[in-house]
Amino acid sequence: YWGTPLPIWVSEDKKEQKCIGSIAELKAEVQKSVDAGFMAEQISDDFDLHRPYVDDIILVSDSGQKMIRELDLIDVWFDSGAMPYAQWHYPFENEDVFKKSFPADFIAEGVDQTRGWFFTLHTLGVMLHDKVAFKNVIANGLVLDKKGNKMSKRLGNAVDPFKTIGEFGPDATRWYMISNANPWDNLKFNIEGVGEVQRRFFGTLYNTYNFFALYANLDGFKFQEASVPLSERPESDKWILSRLNTLIKSVDESYDEYEPTRAARAIMDFVADEMSNWYVRLNRKRFWKGEYNEDKRAAYQTLYTCLMTIAKIGAPIAPFYMEKLYQDLNAVSGLEQSESVHLTDFPVVDESLINIDLEAQMSLAQTISSLTHSLRKKEKIKVRQPLSKIMIPVLDDTTRHHVEAVADLIKSEVNVKEVNFLDDTSGILVKKVKPNFRALGQKFGPKMKLISGAINQWGQEEIAAIERDNLYNMVIDGETIELLLEDVEISSEDIPGWAVATEGRTTVALDMTISDELRQEGIARDLVNRIQNLRKDMGLDVQDKINVKVEKNEELINAAISANSAYICEETQALSLDIVDAIENAQTVEIDDWTLNLYISVR
Repeated sequence: YWGTPLPIWVSEDKKEQKCIGSIAELKAEVQKSVDAGFMAEQISDDFDLHRPYVDDIILVSDSGQKMIRELDLIDVWFDSGAMPYAQWHYPFENEDVFKKSFPADFIAEGVDQTRGWFFTLHTLGVMLHDKVAFKNVIANGLVLDKKGNKMSKRLGNAVDPFKTIGEFGPDATRWYMISNANPWDNLKFNIEGVGEVQRRFFGTLYNTYNFFALYANLDGFKFQEASVPLSERPESDKWILSRLNTLIKSVDESYDEYEPTRAARAIMDFVADEMSNWYVRLNRKRFWKGEYNEDKRAAYQTLYTCLMTIAKIGAPIAPFYMEKLYQDLNAVSGLEQSESVHLTDFPVVDESLINIDLEAQMSLAQTISSLTHSLRKKEKIKVRQPLSKIMIPVLDDTTRHHVEAVADLIKSEVNVKEVNFLDDTSGILVKKVKPNFRALGQKFGPKMKLISGAINQWGQEEIAAIERDNLYNMVIDGETIELLLEDVEISSEDIPGWAVATEGRTTVALDMTISDELRQEGIARDLVNRIQNLRKDMGLDVQDKINVKVEKNEELINAAISANSAYICEETQALSLDIVDAIENAQTVEIDDWTLNLYISVR
């Protein structure tokens, strides 16, 4: 009833017709009707052209007959199809603007709307301009419950969007939906997933910014000094800036290719795994230790650049959070002239900052560290307990070069004294192989069973060959089958006194022997941790100096404190560390099976 009227008036004898093309033309025709003596509704500026009001308009034909509007309405999808023209009031005005924006670069609509809108857009576009109406399209999938069922109030599985947004915020909700499934796929909506995104991504980003702001404010950093040249920055700065520019490149390409899910996942992984869990964790001492020198300025400038870039490339998906992050950063630095992150230019990749070799080295360091940490967890050896060494089999000179370049970083990260290399593992590591059934099934289908059986017969020679070359050829039923490393799963058996773990082509063997000296150092690290916790409980600032007294304990504890006194003082901002016979009003801490009495005074 309220649809778009068909703008065609027909004479009483049905022989004359008029199709009205504009409001101005309709007003002129109404005036002719009035001049001819017909009582016709006048067209004012606020006249409602919908039915039933438009039906009161009487026109006059060229022969003087009364003309009544045809009662038909245009298909309601015509309104949607006419959108490219109607939004600019084309062809009556804005011709230049229209030609710049037609055909549209991109449209999106629910999969159930494609026959109406998408079809009508193209129909009008082809009829009027002999062009399609849009270049790219996404037909949005449906939002289902977490089990893949259609949401329904009757079934009780519907999720209230307003309650969800109220609890988790629009950005976390949007980021979850975009990162969880491609927009054209159906989304299995799990409310717990929104909470996970809020925690893992937004929580991590908030904590990283909070860490930066805390120390930047203490040092008065405002990014007003000249940027420290890249050549004068440490490897970790060069690496994260390389990864940042690789990320910009990847995200820009993803957005250009209408792949927002790929962009969201890349940003999320960078923030959680690389910027926060790797760069900040490895460099945190640069922010809170020592004087405000060039190295500290480089750390601030590097992390500021990462945070500001994340605000810009993440803004299309999380417009509110990224706006706040942008405003908070720029309020202090004043480096940006735009009023909003949404008015800035998208970051441009700096190819000169991308170092693929350095990224490969750091990726290997992360893999080795992850494997070592998993071995510690498996053997229940805490990270604060130093160990003597890890052994890493190297399959080629490139791998050795990569590991040697980051060996010091690995030692610091996993708390071992040495990183040793194995050129020949045949007499030391015994490896096992099993088929990757999913990969083999996708590639070889019904032949998977025969191929899997052959893989299960492999010995050390075949395993070494596919690890070395990432390729192995085998003959099945007279046909040569080409296998890649990803088609099999390789693991290593433990050596007496060692724990072994493998991921892809990387194997790590961890020496689990703990000497007295290592045990003492582990106790000292635990004591540092307990003192830091007490400092926090006392509400002390980072720069506050303290004096520490420790009550005498077992000989191992006393020896550990004495041997590592300088280290403990440096880490805890302590001016003195004394072992005394007795302490009144002591604070008690637990380290493994020991109880220690401490007293901390502020200098």
